[in-house]
Amino acid sequence: MYQARTKVALFYLISALFVLLNAFFLVKKHSMIINALPLAFGIILLAIYAFDKLLYLIVLFTPLSLPLSEIAPGFTFDMYLPTEPLLFGILLVFILKCLADRKFDRDILIHPVSLVIYFSLFWLLVTSLTSTMPLVSFKFFISRIWFVVGFYLLTAKLFDSGKNIEKYIWLYTLPLLIVIFYATFRHLEYGLWNKQAANFVVNPLYNDHTAYGAAVAMYLPFLFGFSFTKIYSPGVKIFVRIVLGILLMGLILSYARAAWLSVIVAFGVWVLIRLKIRFKPLFITFLVILSVVLVFEKQILIYLERNDTESSANLTEHVSSISNISSDASNLERINRWSCAIRMFEDKPVFGWGPGTYMFNYAPYQLTADRTIISTNSADAGNAHSEYLGPMAESGLMGLVIFLILISTVIYTAVHAYARTNDKRLKTLVMSALLGLITYYIHGILNNFLDTDKLSVPFWGFTAIIVAVDIYTRKIARTEILPNGLG
Repeated sequence: MYQARTKVALFYLISALFVLLNAFFLVKKHSMIINALPLAFGIILLAIYAFDKLLYLIVLFTPLSLPLSEIAPGFTFDMYLPTEPLLFGILLVFILKCLADRKFDRDILIHPVSLVIYFSLFWLLVTSLTSTMPLVSFKFFISRIWFVVGFYLLTAKLFDSGKNIEKYIWLYTLPLLIVIFYATFRHLEYGLWNKQAANFVVNPLYNDHTAYGAAVAMYLPFLFGFSFTKIYSPGVKIFVRIVLGILLMGLILSYARAAWLSVIVAFGVWVLIRLKIRFKPLFITFLVILSVVLVFEKQILIYLERNDTESSANLTEHVSSISNISSDASNLERINRWSCAIRMFEDKPVFGWGPGTYMFNYAPYQLTADRTIISTNSADAGNAHSEYLGPMAESGLMGLVIFLILISTVIYTAVHAYARTNDKRLKTLVMSALLGLITYYIHGILNNFLDTDKLSVPFWGFTAIIVAVDIYTRKIARTEILPNGLG
């Protein structure tokens, strides 16, 4: 009864404020703000009465969100609209709800994956306090919190008992089709096999063709899973396969070599899981390969330096250019950025330079011999190009270790949840989420995009799928064992 009265009182309070604001801006003749107020009011009501609908709305808008710099240039900061302001609002409402209700799903809160995420946030806070640029780092820290709250904690709650997962996937996939059509249509103007055009045809929806390729790669496993799982009707499968074909076209025309490589690795992981190969021989094989690489490091580098194939419109040559570290400007610039990250880490190995500060501090660490034709000293040309070396430079050794622990915990959880359930639907969803994340774990070696909404939606959302299914399958397993134990 008390909660009902509170909601009614809150409704009237917000209505009164809305009327007052409307009157104020009408007097001041700010017509654009007046027109936006009803939309803002509707969003506030959604946040209060239909939290899940607002979250779905954000996921739907994410592939089509635009940077503030494109809409209103001149600001000293940038963000994606409308998603990031909505996520900040969700964070505030989430905090208020937690303070009022003093509870949240305990199984999600104490899950091992959640505990690793908390520790990562704690370390981000610590390294923000010791940052060389505290304002930049705290902005990075707050944005990471709203991504985690919106796309992991609240999303995992939405997936309770395995519900709503397909909806979450399709809400991103369908607008992603619009992005693919938009990019392909623009690509046609320059010729579909024009590799250089791939770098900018997806702008401003995605700031980089590699981010676009990474997003497409992450959703491919779900489309493959939906296509070949028997639980879906023939009509649904036909539609899914059409969408799958469009996504494959988008992946190819993205010319994102890292995305192509990540899909191949994900397929290899799928084969290993399907063959039920035990972890111990895999780990031993990995150690043997690593040892060989370390022992023959010089010979491998000499061999790679012989490859002078440049990235081009020819797909075979473009794939071959992945290992070109002698003349390919893109590859050489990545090596330059990685080298800078390592040198920055050597100067500040414990706390790093501060979250989000790499791009402002790396310039002095560039060696003349490492610079390329696309090197720059300005802060507007990207970051460390690595989801592993970036955190190491910005948050010290612990930043890298925590990310590796998170990856290991998620993979371990996914494999066990997959093996535990006999439900074909849940098996498909967990496997697809894991393979989608694998594509990003691999892609993260060459690029990093977790500071954007475009890749945070699938990264944290797929992690939430694995956690939610793990919790649900554990509950099912307990209910099946308990009666036998009592009997």
